[in-house]
Amino acid sequence: MNEKVEQANPSWIDDNIPRSDRFCDTYYSRSDGQGETDHVFIRGNNLPQRWQHSDHFTIAELGFGTGLNFLETARQWSDNRQPGSTLQFISFELFPFNRQELQQANSRWENLQPLAQHLCRSWSTEQQTLRLEFPCNIHLHIYFGDANILLSNLKPAIDAWYLDGFSPSKNPELWNQELMADVYNATVPGGTFATYTVAGYVRRNLQSAGFTITRATGFGTKREMLKGQK
Repeated sequence: MNEKVEQANPSWIDDNIPRSDRFCDTYYSRSDGQGETDHVFIRGNNLPQRWQHSDHFTIAELGFGTGLNFLETARQWSDNRQPGSTLQFISFELFPFNRQELQQANSRWENLQPLAQHLCRSWSTEQQTLRLEFPCNIHLHIYFGDANILLSNLKPAIDAWYLDGFSPSKNPELWNQELMADVYNATVPGGTFATYTVAGYVRRNLQSAGFTITRATGFGTKREMLKGQK
């Protein structure tokens, strides 16, 4: 394990729903985590339609967690991409799972198993950056560490963001004004973000950074979510 990175050490609900005791929150919706990913992040960024008009697309995510967002995105990419097109998926994670935890967390998603097994076989947190290749020209880059530091030192050109940290009230470090400004600066003109939260200070920080904000129908019991564009 990278000495600068602490392990997630999740607890478990019903054996396969991971919960962070550090942030007092589950890693995804207890009712339908895969559906949540599709509604909030994939549909929230209008990705299947946008993929039809792109030969190279870059997604970035704050909070890799179990990898569910990546796995569902990779599955849908394979069904919607243009032949020969490339997907780059960049994620930041301060408290990564170990391989066994990752396997346990993704065991419930039957239609994601080929991708999940590939991820778990290749999983390592010994270096600060993990770079993996997946079928259909998918390139996964995970940076283990504090996004507040790592993102400001990178110069990516992001087409779509998944803002998926734990609840802003429990994990404010991943929603602060400086980080949202870094998110905006790393986004291409016309690039988008989506997030499950509608917390007032998150919305204000995104607006202050420069994004145009739209409220949309939330997932499950959440009435609203946010999405926006540069």
